[in-house]
Amino acid sequence: MTPFIVHSGIAAPMLRDNIDTDQIIPSREMTSVSKIGLSDGLFAGERYVKARDINPSFILNQKPFDSASILLTGQNFGCGSSREHAVWALKEYGFRVIIAESFGDIFYNNCVRNGILPIQMRAENISSFSGEVTVNLQNQTVNDTAFVIAKSDKAMLMEGLDMIGQTLIHQAEIEEFFTTDEAVRAWKY
Repeated sequence: MTPFIVHSGIAAPMLRDNIDTDQIIPSREMTSVSKIGLSDGLFAGERYVKARDINPSFILNQKPFDSASILLTGQNFGCGSSREHAVWALKEYGFRVIIAESFGDIFYNNCVRNGILPIQMRAENISSFSGEVTVNLQNQTVNDTAFVIAKSDKAMLMEGLDMIGQTLIHQAEIEEFFTTDEAVRAWKY
Protein backbone atom coordinates (compact mmCIF):
# COMPACT_ATOMS: atom_id res chain seq x y z
CA MET A 1 0.00 0.00 0.00
CA THR A 2 1.00 3.61 -0.39
CA PRO A 3 2.24 5.14 2.87
CA PHE A 4 0.00 7.90 4.19
CA ILE A 5 1.76 10.95 5.64
CA VAL A 6 0.04 14.09 4.28
CA HIS A 7 -2.80 14.29 1.80
CA SER A 8 -4.48 17.34 0.28
CA GLY A 9 -7.62 17.00 -1.77
CA ILE A 10 -11.17 18.09 -2.46
CA ALA A 11 -13.58 17.19 0.36
CA ALA A 12 -17.05 16.05 -0.73
CA PRO A 13 -19.80 16.71 1.84
CA MET A 14 -22.20 13.76 2.23
CA LEU A 15 -23.36 14.88 5.64
CA ARG A 16 -25.86 12.14 6.42
CA ASP A 17 -26.05 9.52 9.15
CA ASN A 18 -26.23 5.73 8.82
CA ILE A 19 -24.83 5.33 5.31
CA ASP A 20 -24.47 1.56 5.25
CA THR A 21 -22.24 -0.67 3.16
CA ASP A 22 -25.14 -1.55 0.84
CA GLN A 23 -25.53 2.13 0.00
CA ILE A 24 -21.77 2.47 -0.49
CA ILE A 25 -21.79 -0.47 -2.92
CA PRO A 26 -25.04 -2.33 -3.53
CA SER A 27 -24.72 -6.11 -3.60
CA ARG A 28 -25.79 -6.18 -7.28
CA GLU A 29 -22.57 -4.25 -8.06
CA MET A 30 -20.28 -6.90 -6.57
CA THR A 31 -19.66 -9.27 -9.44
CA SER A 32 -16.27 -10.61 -8.31
CA VAL A 33 -13.99 -10.95 -5.31
CA SER A 34 -11.41 -8.70 -6.94
CA LYS A 35 -10.50 -5.27 -5.56
CA ILE A 36 -10.56 -3.95 -9.13
CA GLY A 37 -13.62 -2.77 -11.04
CA LEU A 38 -15.74 -1.73 -8.08
CA SER A 39 -15.56 2.06 -8.37
CA ASP A 40 -18.30 2.16 -11.02
CA GLY A 41 -20.66 0.64 -8.45
CA LEU A 42 -19.78 3.14 -5.71
CA PHE A 43 -23.01 4.74 -4.43
CA ALA A 44 -24.73 3.29 -7.54
CA GLY A 45 -28.19 3.66 -6.01
CA GLU A 46 -27.76 7.44 -5.85
CA ARG A 47 -25.11 8.10 -8.47
CA TYR A 48 -27.19 6.77 -11.35
CA VAL A 49 -30.79 6.91 -12.51
CA LYS A 50 -32.49 4.48 -14.89
CA ALA A 51 -29.94 2.32 -16.70
CA ARG A 52 -26.70 3.95 -15.53
CA ASP A 53 -27.56 7.52 -16.52
CA ILE A 54 -25.65 10.02 -14.37
CA ASN A 55 -27.78 11.61 -11.64
CA PRO A 56 -26.79 15.31 -11.81
CA SER A 57 -28.10 16.02 -8.30
CA PHE A 58 -25.75 13.50 -6.65
CA ILE A 59 -22.78 15.21 -4.98
CA LEU A 60 -20.05 13.05 -6.58
CA ASN A 61 -21.43 13.88 -10.04
CA GLN A 62 -20.95 17.62 -9.47
CA LYS A 63 -17.81 19.73 -9.98
CA PRO A 64 -15.43 19.88 -8.09
CA PHE A 65 -16.66 16.92 -5.99
CA ASP A 66 -16.36 14.50 -8.93
CA SER A 67 -12.62 14.50 -8.19
CA ALA A 68 -12.91 14.36 -4.39
CA SER A 69 -10.43 12.25 -2.45
CA ILE A 70 -11.81 13.10 1.00
CA LEU A 71 -15.35 12.20 2.05
CA LEU A 72 -17.14 14.13 4.80
CA THR A 73 -20.06 12.32 6.39
CA GLY A 74 -22.13 11.83 9.54
CA GLN A 75 -22.67 9.23 12.24
CA ASN A 76 -22.31 5.49 11.81
CA PHE A 77 -20.73 5.55 8.34
CA GLY A 78 -20.13 2.06 6.96
CA CYS A 79 -22.63 0.34 9.23
CA GLY A 80 -24.46 -2.78 8.13
CA SER A 81 -22.80 -5.82 6.65
CA SER A 82 -19.06 -6.30 6.89
CA ARG A 83 -18.49 -6.18 3.14
CA GLU A 84 -14.92 -5.20 2.42
CA HIS A 85 -16.02 -4.40 -1.15
CA ALA A 86 -17.33 -1.07 0.18
CA VAL A 87 -13.82 0.02 1.19
CA TRP A 88 -12.33 -1.35 -2.02
CA ALA A 89 -14.84 0.68 -4.09
CA LEU A 90 -14.08 3.87 -2.16
CA LYS A 91 -10.34 3.33 -2.56
CA GLU A 92 -10.50 2.54 -6.27
CA TYR A 93 -12.65 5.65 -6.81
CA GLY A 94 -9.83 7.68 -5.28
CA PHE A 95 -10.82 8.31 -1.66
CA ARG A 96 -7.85 8.42 0.73
CA VAL A 97 -9.67 9.86 3.76
CA ILE A 98 -13.14 9.53 5.27
CA ILE A 99 -14.06 11.97 8.02
CA ALA A 100 -17.17 10.97 9.97
CA GLU A 101 -18.76 11.47 13.36
CA SER A 102 -18.54 7.70 13.87
CA PHE A 103 -17.98 4.49 11.89
CA GLY A 104 -19.21 0.93 11.84
CA ASP A 105 -16.46 -0.97 13.71
CA ILE A 106 -15.69 -3.50 10.99
CA PHE A 107 -15.79 -0.82 8.30
CA TYR A 108 -13.31 1.32 10.26
CA ASN A 109 -10.88 -1.59 10.54
CA ASN A 110 -11.31 -2.45 6.85
CA CYS A 111 -10.39 1.16 5.97
CA VAL A 112 -7.14 1.05 7.94
CA ARG A 113 -6.21 -2.36 6.53
CA ASN A 114 -6.78 -1.13 2.98
CA GLY A 115 -4.98 2.22 3.18
CA ILE A 116 -7.88 4.62 3.74
CA LEU A 117 -7.56 6.93 6.75
CA PRO A 118 -10.81 6.98 8.77
CA ILE A 119 -11.02 10.05 11.00
CA GLN A 120 -13.64 10.50 13.69
CA MET A 121 -14.62 14.10 14.55
CA ARG A 122 -17.50 16.13 15.91
CA ALA A 123 -20.16 17.31 13.42
CA GLU A 124 -19.31 21.00 13.83
CA ASN A 125 -15.69 20.33 12.87
CA ILE A 126 -16.68 18.24 9.85
CA SER A 127 -19.15 20.82 8.55
CA SER A 128 -16.46 23.52 8.77
CA PHE A 129 -14.33 21.84 6.08
CA SER A 130 -14.88 22.80 2.46
CA GLY A 131 -13.00 22.90 -0.80
CA GLU A 132 -9.42 21.69 -0.57
CA VAL A 133 -8.54 20.11 2.76
CA THR A 134 -5.14 19.00 4.05
CA VAL A 135 -4.87 15.93 6.27
CA ASN A 136 -1.58 15.39 8.10
CA LEU A 137 -1.42 11.97 9.72
CA GLN A 138 2.01 12.63 11.23
CA ASN A 139 0.65 15.64 13.16
CA GLN A 140 -2.89 14.20 13.40
CA THR A 141 -4.58 17.27 11.96
CA VAL A 142 -7.21 18.12 9.36
CA ASN A 143 -6.29 21.67 8.37
CA ASP A 144 -5.73 23.00 11.91
CA THR A 145 -8.15 20.67 13.71
CA ALA A 146 -6.64 17.79 15.73
CA PHE A 147 -7.90 14.23 15.62
CA VAL A 148 -7.12 11.05 17.55
CA ILE A 149 -6.08 7.71 16.07
CA ALA A 150 -4.75 4.52 17.67
CA LYS A 151 -0.95 4.21 17.49
CA SER A 152 -1.14 0.85 15.73
CA ASP A 153 -3.55 2.18 13.05
CA LYS A 154 -1.40 5.28 12.53
CA ALA A 155 1.75 3.16 12.16
CA MET A 156 0.08 0.78 9.71
CA LEU A 157 -1.09 3.67 7.49
CA MET A 158 2.14 5.67 7.70
CA GLU A 159 4.25 2.63 6.83
CA GLY A 160 1.88 1.57 4.05
CA LEU A 161 1.43 -1.90 5.48
CA ASP A 162 -1.42 -4.34 5.23
CA MET A 163 -1.77 -7.24 7.68
CA ILE A 164 0.67 -9.43 5.72
CA GLY A 165 3.23 -6.63 5.46
CA GLN A 166 2.92 -6.00 9.17
CA THR A 167 3.68 -9.68 9.83
CA LEU A 168 6.61 -9.71 7.42
CA ILE A 169 8.33 -6.99 9.46
CA HIS A 170 9.07 -9.83 11.86
CA GLN A 171 10.26 -12.26 9.18
CA ALA A 172 13.75 -12.69 10.68
CA GLU A 173 12.26 -13.56 14.09
CA ILE A 174 9.77 -15.94 12.48
CA GLU A 175 12.54 -17.74 10.59
CA GLU A 176 14.66 -17.89 13.75
CA PHE A 177 11.74 -19.45 15.63
CA PHE A 178 11.29 -22.16 13.00
CA THR A 179 15.03 -22.89 12.88
CA THR A 180 15.16 -23.26 16.67
CA ASP A 181 11.93 -25.22 16.80
CA GLU A 182 13.11 -27.62 14.10
CA ALA A 183 16.32 -28.29 16.05
CA VAL A 184 14.30 -29.05 19.21
CA ARG A 185 11.41 -30.94 17.58
CA ALA A 186 12.76 -32.37 14.34
CA TRP A 187 9.97 -34.97 14.32
CA LYS A 188 7.45 -32.18 13.70
CA TYR A 189 9.13 -31.22 10.46
